[in-house]
Amino acid sequence: MPVDVWAIDGLNLSGLETRLVGAMDMMSDGTALGSRSGVRPGDPGLTVTLAGTAISCSPGVAAVAYSGQGVYRAAFPSTVAVGNYTAAHATLNRIDLVYLRVWDNTVDASGLAKADIVYLAGTPAATPAAPTPSGTQIWIPLATISVLSVANGSTASVSMAVRPNTVAPGGILPATTAPGTPYIGQYYDNGTDLLRWNGSSWDTYQKANSVPWTTPSLGTGYTTGNTTTNGNANGPVRYRSYTDRGTPYMEWDGGMSRTSGAQVTNILSAVLPANLRPAGRASFVQARSSVGISGVANSTNVVHSVKVDFNQDGTVSLVAQDAGSSEAAWISLRGIRYPLS
Repeated sequence: MPVDVWAIDGLNLSGLETRLVGAMDMMSDGTALGSRSGVRPGDPGLTVTLAGTAISCSPGVAAVAYSGQGVYRAAFPSTVAVGNYTAAHATLNRIDLVYLRVWDNTVDASGLAKADIVYLAGTPAATPAAPTPSGTQIWIPLATISVLSVANGSTASVSMAVRPNTVAPGGILPATTAPGTPYIGQYYDNGTDLLRWNGSSWDTYQKANSVPWTTPSLGTGYTTGNTTTNGNANGPVRYRSYTDRGTPYMEWDGGMSRTSGAQVTNILSAVLPANLRPAGRASFVQARSSVGISGVANSTNVVHSVKVDFNQDGTVSLVAQDAGSSEAAWISLRGIRYPLS
């Protein structure tokens, strides 16, 4: 059937038509004519506070969507005195609700056409829960009030964790839980990371954190490297743990020197902490000094390597290229990287 179109001279849109067209300005809730309700992220408006038992709500704006009715937009230009919360129960705690309600007679048969801030007392219980408005109501939650029993002190506190956020189409939504009906390319911020819906799952775009290095103490006889003499100028031995695409990794750098003595079980003075040990042994072939290998002619003229094992028990051990090889004068750990899980 023909419909009226926004911003054409001579056409008069009904309230319903105006609200439905207004859905174009709001993030979708996954339905053809629906929108996501909420306040604007970062907007200090509609903040619920307590002064004794008196409940107040600061000036602000919000969007309230209702199925089949489009988006109601409500503005409160001044502070709203909501009323007083119900006295505390003698022994049981309670959670109350403060919400924004739109009254529309065509929907709720209330005989009213307005918006206001409503207080709804919860039910005292051993494990209390916030109440839900009954009947046909157009509403969004703004805050909960936790009221302790008389036995627990009769104090009350406000939480606005229940208050939803909404953004324009394509905006990044701050939310503690992922949107229920995401579209490909949708982003949301879970409070820690930025996530994007790829059509089947959420990809995490993590912060590029600057992870500091840790310089461990080495075992007996080993001297950590520097940029001039020790460790073939590879710098000091150091490591760091970081997360890449959801997987924790260890990264090593630097080199060390050793002048004599047999290779030991652990080149570190102590084992690595449990959270820095690989689930399975991580083995690498690393450069070491050109020392002679017993029985191998001209072996001092080639660059040699050594196997380095990062073990599940937290030790770091060396495996010589040949059982008869002499101790390496320097060994490099630069560039070693392996997953921890």
